[in-house]
Amino acid sequence: MYAGIESIGRTVVRVVSGVALVASIAVPAVAQESSPDDSSAVVSKSAPPVNERAKVRMITLSHFRPHDARSLNMFEPPKPEIAPYDGFKLEWGAAFTQQFQALDHENNATPNVVAGTNLNQLIVIGNGFNNADANLYMDAQLAKGIRVALTSYLSSRHHNETWVKDGYLLIDGVPWENATLDNIMKAVTVKVGHFEINYGDQHFRRTDNGQSMFNPLVGNLIMDAFTTEIGAEVYARKNGYLGMISVTGGEVRGTVLKPENRSPSVIGKLGMDRKFGDARVRVTGSLYTTHTSNNNTLYSGSRAGSRYYYVLENVNSTESAQAWSGDIQPGFTRKVTAWVVNPFIQFGGLELFGNIEQAEGRNAVETSNRTWKQYAGEGVYRFLNNQLYLAARYNQAKGRLVGGTSDVTVDRTEAGGGWFLTNNLEAKAEYVQQNYRDYPVTDIHHDGKFHGMMVEAAVSF
Repeated sequence: MYAGIESIGRTVVRVVSGVALVASIAVPAVAQESSPDDSSAVVSKSAPPVNERAKVRMITLSHFRPHDARSLNMFEPPKPEIAPYDGFKLEWGAAFTQQFQALDHENNATPNVVAGTNLNQLIVIGNGFNNADANLYMDAQLAKGIRVALTSYLSSRHHNETWVKDGYLLIDGVPWENATLDNIMKAVTVKVGHFEINYGDQHFRRTDNGQSMFNPLVGNLIMDAFTTEIGAEVYARKNGYLGMISVTGGEVRGTVLKPENRSPSVIGKLGMDRKFGDARVRVTGSLYTTHTSNNNTLYSGSRAGSRYYYVLENVNSTESAQAWSGDIQPGFTRKVTAWVVNPFIQFGGLELFGNIEQAEGRNAVETSNRTWKQYAGEGVYRFLNNQLYLAARYNQAKGRLVGGTSDVTVDRTEAGGGWFLTNNLEAKAEYVQQNYRDYPVTDIHHDGKFHGMMVEAAVSF
């Protein structure tokens, strides 16, 4: 079975790669203004201003998405060559985040006493600082249009030690003179390696361990679609339109064991990102599917953990074992098919972002699929030359738990704002409330909720 699916995956790559190459030459110009990918290639329109006392680091790498506020509301790394090729370049960067948590939680579950301990009793939490998170970036220009990126987590909630998140080649050009290939690569991008998969647009706006500058609030979505996998992506981009096909190994780690339980993941993405007068409009749709996996992590791949420490966890909880407090991980470890639509509108200082998502799958022992649906709406208003902003988000996830007989619902409301001191420094705060509905009375989440304040400081360069 695996060999057959692998053959199908290879065929899909060949066909879509051919379509991408043809599209790069044949797509006609559209009678609209240039795409935001062109106009925001160097500095995002959402970034705070630069002055003599807060100069930004010069961009020396081509097709590079900076790690600071200049990448606010950027999505895929820009296609235009924003820095002319001038030989080999090596750049180091980092991102650090620290939170202060002041949350309360409560539930109304029936006691579950094991060895004298009520496992449905919530752990006592109070106000305090969470573990500081840090990322280290290494980016290198190897040839014209070819660069390598490596991200390491120096400290995270789930792992306090240093370890590699991902590393890949991004190819937007060829290292030899060839007019035909140069023309093709004006529209085509290839990514190869172990990378953060491009499913949906939320992963460009979420907090990635120490990198929290692109998230206007503190938490990520309840069902956090984020993982890294080994494979390749092929893009075709022109005149503000985007097409992408990706085939990966389907798991967060490479392995040669249990081949009967492994098949590739196929990921597709289509979208547009264009200016209509003074408004920027971006809409994308993404699909992710894998037939069988030893341990798929589409909704459990954030090895950094969640931002809300110990909420709705029991008295025996530890920081690393319960690293995803407040998140929903539906448990689609064996099979999953998911799709998501993300609309984004930017007009002046106002930004609106949405997430409409459905996932279906099962784990290794289940015999039928379960379904989860997720909706999120987010609004941001930036003012005072983008130095200040207000933000709010509503997020709901609904579906059936492993072993459950009916759907449960979790909803979260966040409201807050932030202050960019410079393009590298940010402070933000939010009020958050999350409610757990329709959980069985024997579940620790029954009539559960948490609420309170979060304060976060971020440095990124």
